[in-house]
Amino acid sequence: MYNASARIEHESWLEELERIADRLELSSEARSTAADLFLANVPESDRSKRAMLAASVYAGSLVASDGRTQCAVADAADVSRLSIQQRWKDLLEDAGLEPPKW
Repeated sequence: MYNASARIEHESWLEELERIADRLELSSEARSTAADLFLANVPESDRSKRAMLAASVYAGSLVASDGRTQCAVADAADVSRLSIQQRWKDLLEDAGLEPPKW
């Protein structure tokens, strides 16, 4: 969980999340879920923040049934697909959600 000040502290990252979501044409539910996932798991280093942001967008799109591929999200977020692949399941599990078992 995160506190309200986290939205202010990480406002620039949330703006970046919106830019990524715009590129992917994500629903408002996917955007909101992605923001919640990101704010609940913000890493310390800026380099890790971009990867966590991308993983949050990917996971948020899955939760909202507005799924995008890892490759599409990675391209939109300018990270590697591996960065998303390594983080998204843990994000969902930490939020108390069960990742899909394809």
